[in-house]
Amino acid sequence: MSYRKTLRLGLLSATMMTSAALAAPALAQDTPAAAEADSDVIVVTGTRRSTTLMETPINIAAVGAEQLANERIDDIRDIAAFTPGITITDTGPYGAGNIVMRGLSASDTSSTGGNSDTAIGIYLGDVPLYTDYKLIDLERVETLLGPQGTLYGLGTLAGAIRYMPNRPDPTKFSGEAYGRLYDVAHSKGLGYVAYGVLNVPIVADSIAFRTVTGYYYDPGFIDYPFLLKQPGVSLPQPGPVSNPMGSDADKNANFAGKKDLNFEKTFTSRNQLGYVGTDFEAYFTYAFQQTKTNGRQATGGNVVGEGKYEGPWRSEEPSKRTSHLISLEMQGNVADVAQVVFVSAYTNKKRRSSIDVTDLLIDLDYDYELFPSFSGYTRSRGTDEQYNQEVRLVSTHGGPFSWVVGGFWNRQSSDSDYREIVPGYPAYAGIDRPDEVEYASYVNTKLDEKAVFGEGSFKITPEWQVTAGIRYFKYKADVIGGTALPLFQTFPAINFRSRAGTTGQDGTVWKFNTSYNITPDLMVWGTYSKGYRIGGVNRVAPCVLPLPPGQNLCALENELFYGPDKVKNAEIGVRAQLFDRKLSMSLSAFKIKWNGIQLDGQTVNGAIGIITNGGAAESKGIDFSFDARPIEGLSIRGNYSYLDAKLTESVTQLLSIQGGALVDVFAGGRLPGSTKNSGAIGVTYEMPMGDNALVLGWTTTYSGGIYSRPGLRGGGERIPSYTMSRANITYKTDVYEIGLFANNIFDKYAITGIGNDLTRYGLVNDGVIYRGYAQSVAQPRVLGIESRVRF
Repeated sequence: MSYRKTLRLGLLSATMMTSAALAAPALAQDTPAAAEADSDVIVVTGTRRSTTLMETPINIAAVGAEQLANERIDDIRDIAAFTPGITITDTGPYGAGNIVMRGLSASDTSSTGGNSDTAIGIYLGDVPLYTDYKLIDLERVETLLGPQGTLYGLGTLAGAIRYMPNRPDPTKFSGEAYGRLYDVAHSKGLGYVAYGVLNVPIVADSIAFRTVTGYYYDPGFIDYPFLLKQPGVSLPQPGPVSNPMGSDADKNANFAGKKDLNFEKTFTSRNQLGYVGTDFEAYFTYAFQQTKTNGRQATGGNVVGEGKYEGPWRSEEPSKRTSHLISLEMQGNVADVAQVVFVSAYTNKKRRSSIDVTDLLIDLDYDYELFPSFSGYTRSRGTDEQYNQEVRLVSTHGGPFSWVVGGFWNRQSSDSDYREIVPGYPAYAGIDRPDEVEYASYVNTKLDEKAVFGEGSFKITPEWQVTAGIRYFKYKADVIGGTALPLFQTFPAINFRSRAGTTGQDGTVWKFNTSYNITPDLMVWGTYSKGYRIGGVNRVAPCVLPLPPGQNLCALENELFYGPDKVKNAEIGVRAQLFDRKLSMSLSAFKIKWNGIQLDGQTVNGAIGIITNGGAAESKGIDFSFDARPIEGLSIRGNYSYLDAKLTESVTQLLSIQGGALVDVFAGGRLPGSTKNSGAIGVTYEMPMGDNALVLGWTTTYSGGIYSRPGLRGGGERIPSYTMSRANITYKTDVYEIGLFANNIFDKYAITGIGNDLTRYGLVNDGVIYRGYAQSVAQPRVLGIESRVRF
């Protein structure tokens, strides 16, 4: 786009605007005439048709390409501050961020993040996505709040996020090169980002290839000062409880600490071959991403005297996540009656990780801690594969009636292999086990999901429309798994006790929506919809009955599976453009009833984490956003969300605390994982410098307090609220730009998540202090320089 000759005050807003006046490129091939006349309009396709946000009668928000670039929104962890209605816990690169939409989470917070979330649907274009790909070379990111099962292949309980990529352009050769260099406070290294985009026409006006490849290196800022020099020999706690890490001589003899272990090294690449014809388009995509780190972005809360950016753990905690995606997307016109869309995709995701498990084993109270050099770590390997097929017809015949109908099939298989290693302990206990494996398990699962869905819309008058939709789903899940206790078996064999099981269910959900345009710049809308999340199998090896004597870590028959949970969602909203479109705003209110909640529980044998069903909850709130442009070049953007999510039905013996006791949670208790109040405000201003522009900006975001456990029961705690600010100054031309930026300007120390609970914090077992409690923390101040060249 050509740059307006103005000066910006403040960074591009940290708001995720749901108004029609966001500054970002529009879809070239699908843009309505109204959008073509205004480059500040984002066109979205969340309703499976190209509409401006002002014309879209659902709760949808969109971040355009310009805001993604200017705010340096690198991945899903960065999007929450720009999108009202969602909370994303930043736990660093060890795992993907935990996403909570509209408060629909009953799970404890964590310090490691997650690798999937079945409450929401995430898409790359029309392809279901199962990893946190970097947000580069995208046209926009759309967020749809509330159930979306009558429009999308994935059944969504809470909502959907869509990454809309820039497509190959067969009309011209083009490209982009980007670089960023920055310093992180409390870190010893420099971070950098570099990526390139290349668009190459192969056959003029019909076939093109587009590729984007990048590398992200963040130096990290969490030190592990108490890494053991020689596991199984070095003393993890050389001093008494009053001085657990001992003297300087004790530390030198036993520890070999390392700095900045929560670094991130990510290589990412997305490659598309596209054909664009008169009535037919096809895109073949291959995407790859690999992320590596050696530690959590967390501390132990000063449990053994570690600093505020130090972890107290005894071993490095490496994690490597590798993802491959292959997809084919085709769409064509059928006799000017409908557009047919076909999507086929294969995803392969591998996880390799290790974590300090010493405290878990000590908490089992098997007297492992009587071995002075006792420590334990895991070796975990997992592979997930998905095959997706979706066919969808979207009407194009015109007239007052329009419709969408589709079918979806998803097959997901997961294989996991898990070991707990206890260096030196077998020799100490007189056990012939050179591989030092204390516990082993494997779990293989398979899930098949099928659905048909559709909805129809009718314009009663040019201003008033009504929409109704329905979805039928059916799924089947299988599991086979086994557990072993190698310390009680003859080396080298690991003899698993294995068992299999099957579950499944079907059902329907539906939706009704209506909207009315009071004027072309004022629309009111309302929706009532039902949503669901499919059930599945727990990744725990089944028990083989009768149970053998001694330690058993397995799932009983009723612990192997869990059923779907469902929501009923009611919401109303208004969108408006006022003062000759100098002010755009969106306001919505919602109320959700949630039943059969999928809850985090544990097995009777071994207290292994599983998912179970129980209880009911209610979530209600408001989302507000605005974009004001009072004078040429000045933009003021903001958003605010209020959320009240709480249990309406008590759940007995849900939460585990120290000693293995189970704690009830009660109706009225607030749900964990999401903020009650959140918001952002930003100001931008552009000033001409000859034919170019100088851009300055400021953004401030507010994240309210989060509960770590439901109702703060079982040692739960309120994670404090915090405010952060960022700024930049950028010189832009039509070809290149260069700028300075700062994130977390005031170097705010903020806790973002909690691992384990306060009943275990500082626990002493036979003189050994428990260190399993963790607090994930936000990245400290970042100062850097960036540059971009387009050709």
